[in-house]
Amino acid sequence: MDLWPYRWDHLLRYRYIEIISLWEGRLTTGHLTRCFGIGRQQASKDINFYLREIAPGNIAYDKFLKGYRPTDEFQPRVTRGTADEYLHLMTRDEQLMGVFEALPLATANVEQLTPPGRDVSPRILRPMIQAARAQKRLEVDYVSLQHPDREGRIIVPHTLVFTGYRWHVRAWCEKNQSFRDFVLSRFRGEADMLDASPYGEDQDNDWQNRIELVIVPDARLSPAQQEVIAHDYGMQDGQLCLNTRATLVNYQLQLLQLDPGKQQDNPLAQQVVLQNREALSPWLFG
Repeated sequence: MDLWPYRWDHLLRYRYIEIISLWEGRLTTGHLTRCFGIGRQQASKDINFYLREIAPGNIAYDKFLKGYRPTDEFQPRVTRGTADEYLHLMTRDEQLMGVFEALPLATANVEQLTPPGRDVSPRILRPMIQAARAQKRLEVDYVSLQHPDREGRIIVPHTLVFTGYRWHVRAWCEKNQSFRDFVLSRFRGEADMLDASPYGEDQDNDWQNRIELVIVPDARLSPAQQEVIAHDYGMQDGQLCLNTRATLVNYQLQLLQLDPGKQQDNPLAQQVVLQNREALSPWLFG
């Protein structure tokens, strides 16, 4: 990235052009004006510059889409071309500094570990996003550890979720007649868009239900050690209260490396415990 002789604000826009066109399949000047607060004329200049100087032949205007679509010859030039780039971009409202993670900051003496990217195809992600926005049924093939062979499913996706380790989609499953989590990298082939469905985010009760996790230092630690842990986690009165959706409780505990059903032998390794486990039991795995 440090080979590109462009200002950071310009480079961000070129990256945005590449990501949106690849993963949504349609880019307009409106995308740029809304995201960067620039005028339509400047947005058009950015797209034309990208086409002329950055990646000739990567995108083409489609009069039926009334926007630019990726061509069959598309090759990432200012991005890696991975689904994680698009998915994380969609969650950046609360993580604005993450926009700069791929820029060559001369004073950034910081190193960040990230989980390995999972393989997600644009042929899956594009219709998944469209179906979630329009509350439509999607016919897909899915594999799991219990069913490693392809299994046809009809789902109604409503939200993409990053758990800290991988992406999944929260969706109504017609086979199970319930809302389920599906790992994005386990979809296969192409997804076919069907008709509208009455099952959307509003009908997902566990998704709508917000509950509180109460995390406290492990009582087996000394008072001085507990004070260190409380400071580490920014606890108030010895507690860390985390508000989350009921269906995300287990993922939140995994991020904290907490197994509510098992206590580690070494309190120095565990450090914190879930205080209100009984209240959360309806939503815990197992």
